[in-house]
Amino acid sequence: MPVSRIAVGRPEEATHPDALKAALAEFISTLIFVFAGEGSGMAFNKLTNDGATTPEGLIAAAVAHAFALFVAVSIGANISGGHVNPAVTFGAFVGGNISLIRGILYWIAQLLGSVVACLLLKFTTGGLTTAAFSLSAGVSVWNAFVFEIVMTFGLVYTVYATAVDPKKGSLGTIAPIAIGFIVGANILAGGAFDGASMNPAVSFGPAVVSWTWDNHWIYWAGPLIGGGLAGLIYEFLFINQTHEQLPTSFE
Repeated sequence: MPVSRIAVGRPEEATHPDALKAALAEFISTLIFVFAGEGSGMAFNKLTNDGATTPEGLIAAAVAHAFALFVAVSIGANISGGHVNPAVTFGAFVGGNISLIRGILYWIAQLLGSVVACLLLKFTTGGLTTAAFSLSAGVSVWNAFVFEIVMTFGLVYTVYATAVDPKKGSLGTIAPIAIGFIVGANILAGGAFDGASMNPAVSFGPAVVSWTWDNHWIYWAGPLIGGGLAGLIYEFLFINQTHEQLPTSFE
């Protein structure tokens, strides 16, 4: 049972060299991902003089995030598992695939990576705004909340199917591609409604740098619920519940 494998971890894990190296990998991967993803939106705003979002802009955002996440997951896979997302880390935790202490290290690294990426963007663009996620006109907080749950469920389910499942076989080699693709596809589906975050770190960095917190809870609660549900459901239904503790990398 995955619940029986949930572990807090030992305190010394927080200072173990391997755990610290993994956290550093998460920091760098998240920084790269957020810098490219958030930067693509800022570039669009500059080119259009802060004009209204267009279908082309949405496609550009989806492609930028898909490519950047593919790279970010790939470069972190052999060190930390390439989570690049607190919701993915939480899904791994509730499925018994990462300890709480290691997960907290990942969360700290991911959030810091996002904030640093946004600070770098603000500096390199001459002070342009790192826009926080927000709801479009006519979209209620509950619409967005459910959107984030469903989209993040799809993302973390994909992570489990292609990267965590011990029966995945050769699928592990294409895990970063599949993960990038589902994020890009979800942005095409949800980007026009609530920005399609699926990642609390992605939402946190711009919110900190712009100091905009309107409806910010949606971008935490939705992804964490969706990621947690995906982790539990995949573990219960599709992974042999007697297997040993799984690694979190894509090897």
